[in-house]
Amino acid sequence: MDITSRTVFIAGATSGIGLELARRFRAAGSTVVVGGRRTDTFTRLADEGLVPVEIDVTDAGSVTRARDEVLRTHPGLDTVITMAGTGVPEDLRDPTHFGAAETTVAVNVLGTIRVIDAFTPHLLARGNGGNSNSTIITVSSGIGFLPFPLMPTYGASKAAVHAYTEALRAQLAGTGVEVAELVPPAVATPLGSGNPHALALDAYGAEVMDLLAQDPTPPEILVQGVLMHRWAERDGTYAELVAQRSQALSMLPGRSKSSGRSGS
Repeated sequence: MDITSRTVFIAGATSGIGLELARRFRAAGSTVVVGGRRTDTFTRLADEGLVPVEIDVTDAGSVTRARDEVLRTHPGLDTVITMAGTGVPEDLRDPTHFGAAETTVAVNVLGTIRVIDAFTPHLLARGNGGNSNSTIITVSSGIGFLPFPLMPTYGASKAAVHAYTEALRAQLAGTGVEVAELVPPAVATPLGSGNPHALALDAYGAEVMDLLAQDPTPPEILVQGVLMHRWAERDGTYAELVAQRSQALSMLPGRSKSSGRSGS
């Protein structure tokens, strides 16, 4: 895509990867609307040349209001990125984990679908018989392809986003709306905090923008750091890597490293 002239809405962009990409689209010359719940950041974001809009992807009314505001002020919107996401460790031996699982699915899966549904009619109307260049970018995760057992629902939710994206791409083929999937590895954001292997946020942002600028836009935006996750099954490393990642289960209360390995 031409990253220098887009009108972009990023749902979930008041911090982390979303904000990093918003700043990079803006620096490249695009107009960027950033959505989020953290209204206390809106003045700072506006000072940076970004356009803040309040949105809670778990609330249908909030998504509708955000959609209406974005399209009223930016009727030429051509790119929607569903960045909002959450995830926490869960102990599947303890049924109280269900609340965390429910929240994760509500944000990562249903929130993604809700935002896509809100903007798809507008993007299709721009399609002009397949001659437009509108884009939907979903955000899955390397964990969706190579599970991290400490965060089971997060991985499941991102696998769901991948499958949904594949179906969305097939259904929108020929409409002028392209569909791409951003597949981050661990990145040094609050969600990836504590991971010594997390990729620096600025390095990740730079690599993503280089990939997005390719023509045609790749259907999956895969930085080098996520290739081991994406292709683990193909490369025959899946079982070994899941076993390694299962050692993190020792972080759960009452677990030891040995019990974490046996749980893999």
